[in-house]
Amino acid sequence: MDPQNPMPLKTHLVSSTDSPEFTHLTSFLTRSTIIALDAEWKPLRSHHHTYPTVSLLQLACQLGHELAAGDDSVVVFLLDLASVPLPSIWVLLRDAFVNPDVLKLGFRFKQDLVYLSSTFSSQGCDPGFDRVEPYLDITSIYQHLQQKQHGKKTSKETKSLATICKELLSISLSKELQCSDWSCRPLTEEQKTYAAMDAHCLLEIFNVFRVKVIKEGISVHSPFEPHPPIVNLGLKQVLEELDICNKVVRMKFREAVDMVRATDVSNDITTAEGTAIMTQHRNTQPMDEFLLKVVSKYGENILLGESDKKAKATKRKGKRRSSVGYKQGQYLDDWKGPAPWDLTVGGDGLPKFLCDVMVEGLAKHLRCVGIDAASPYSKKPESRELIDHANREKRVLLTRDAKLLRYEYLIKNQIYRVKSLLKNEQLLEVIETFQLKVSEDQLMSRCTRCNGRFIQKPLTTEEAVEAAKGFQRIPNCLFDKNLQFWQCMDCNQLYWEGTQYHNAVQKFIDVCKLNE
Repeated sequence: MDPQNPMPLKTHLVSSTDSPEFTHLTSFLTRSTIIALDAEWKPLRSHHHTYPTVSLLQLACQLGHELAAGDDSVVVFLLDLASVPLPSIWVLLRDAFVNPDVLKLGFRFKQDLVYLSSTFSSQGCDPGFDRVEPYLDITSIYQHLQQKQHGKKTSKETKSLATICKELLSISLSKELQCSDWSCRPLTEEQKTYAAMDAHCLLEIFNVFRVKVIKEGISVHSPFEPHPPIVNLGLKQVLEELDICNKVVRMKFREAVDMVRATDVSNDITTAEGTAIMTQHRNTQPMDEFLLKVVSKYGENILLGESDKKAKATKRKGKRRSSVGYKQGQYLDDWKGPAPWDLTVGGDGLPKFLCDVMVEGLAKHLRCVGIDAASPYSKKPESRELIDHANREKRVLLTRDAKLLRYEYLIKNQIYRVKSLLKNEQLLEVIETFQLKVSEDQLMSRCTRCNGRFIQKPLTTEEAVEAAKGFQRIPNCLFDKNLQFWQCMDCNQLYWEGTQYHNAVQKFIDVCKLNE
């Protein structure tokens, strides 16, 4: 999410069953009304006959009916499956996954459940997990909201979670760490923050959905008002009304389970459908009227068959792509050259790149180290637009789209496909491939916003205030620090040497190994 506006998340890393965090997790799982689920694993580099091992399970638990900013009733738990003995938590998680009183949220969570089940089965917790119910997928929520907004059926194309967050919550959900190695311990603070936000945003999206469906009048009764007494209804009406019938069955089944528990039963109780109800005491309250109606109208169940649990070499990869990482000298042979700025072909010796939308982050990193890296003129440029742009300004087009390589015959030695996934690794790959020279003096010498150059002479505070009028706000706390300001000659954006500047300089000194 946007690092400038981080959401205040209450996060607990659970790495031991003897820890206070585990006790807290157990309490929340038995008292939550909604649990958002997500999982992380080390990406596989190629097709395997086995599933990846899940290293981290995120559970964003909500106790109340509504999600409020800074609410203590919402906690995100990061369950470290690489540290906690899996048999010790299998029963707890299986019970939470099938608890009829708790709504589970996820984003295409079936793939995660397949990997999760495989991970637990490999540790003797057979048969792993075979279902999650009741369950609501965020993609279903998004499609409903879009359909209501535009008044027509939405495209069947599945949007990414980052896109949905941007449209519904107006926040940027960075997916850069999605392909990092989640099996390494300890987890970095960035990984913990990423994982927590990935689960918490599902609750945020559901809250938007909740407000919308209440306005549409999905619930005849307020979610906080009692339903008309069932005892006043006749048998025919109970059987004809699906929601009432389901509620009666839930209530009677729950009462029966409590009665059996009271008589000291040591084995698990299993429904006719095969749902395991553990002998562990459950403190959850029955699902309220609003959630019952949401589940009835929009909910679904995730059920895994035997075929889902058998990994195949030809099976398509899940939502996380593999990260090949960067090793020095790895891609030197991929670029034949010479580049259009090369002096041997009449160039000016100044490297210039054009980064398409697939490597926008790389463009900003290149600018931070003082390298000319332009962006396309439009947000969704056609292939020929990119080719013409690169050719006209004698730039090398950087992309991750292999399809663009078919246009190499039009601009020889002006298209390069970036192999790395993470921005730091992409930066190192480009620097080494094109033999670019980066010095500490070049750092932060370009506008990261538009790629423009800065004015040669720094501005005083008074000059900066005048230049920013009606355009950019300068924090009052900077006026007494005697700072120097720089302004982009193209977009007029103002910059100053604050904490962020010094942190950025140090970051790229480390990334580019300029001290070595």
